[in-house]
Amino acid sequence: MQAVLISPHADEANVLQVILHQAGFMVRTAHGLEQAIQAWPENPAELILIVLTGEHASSLTQLKLLRAHTVVPILIVADQLSDEFHVSYLEAGADIVIMRPYSVRALLAQIRAILRRGSGVPFFSLPTLTQRDVLLDPSDRTVRVGTQDRKRLTHLEFRLLYTLMTHVGQIIPTEQIVEHVWGYPGEGNRELVRGLVQRVRSKIEANPHQPQYILTEPGIGYYFQR
Repeated sequence: MQAVLISPHADEANVLQVILHQAGFMVRTAHGLEQAIQAWPENPAELILIVLTGEHASSLTQLKLLRAHTVVPILIVADQLSDEFHVSYLEAGADIVIMRPYSVRALLAQIRAILRRGSGVPFFSLPTLTQRDVLLDPSDRTVRVGTQDRKRLTHLEFRLLYTLMTHVGQIIPTEQIVEHVWGYPGEGNRELVRGLVQRVRSKIEANPHQPQYILTEPGIGYYFQR
């Protein structure tokens, strides 16, 4: 398993790397949220641990952008926060906010607990799907169209395509897609879904601007065409 650690403090980063290693992760570091967002599509991971300093609105914005790319657990370590920012970080996409001073033992237990809760059904136990000439393989999260090479999907891309292909021909409302893919109520997240649909189309459509597989039902949602 891979974890991404984002920390401006070298000493604390060393401690957190040890904790993540004890939880069974290989760790790679990023200098900031922006770098993590840019690298995510090509270098996803199973967990993100972010160390924040202070209460900054920009951190909330970047956290929302990062959450738009992934459903993996996001843990935040921060100084003592006001209730407003504590709640805001959770609403922006964090799963757990841990405030200093924290117990190393308790933090390790939190990480293990959140992994247990989020494990769900492993991708490799899901059946391979074929609709028309699109083959979706959960074992390695790849998709192949016709005789083209397989293309790797991110967790979110896979969840979206799996949802649409298991409901072929059915229009799935945007709000329901958010619940299936991201796992939380989806009201007001049309741009989030639109961006993800565009990324999946770029991997399976010959012309993403004139899609043949994933079609839009204006004002309602999306469907995989029979």
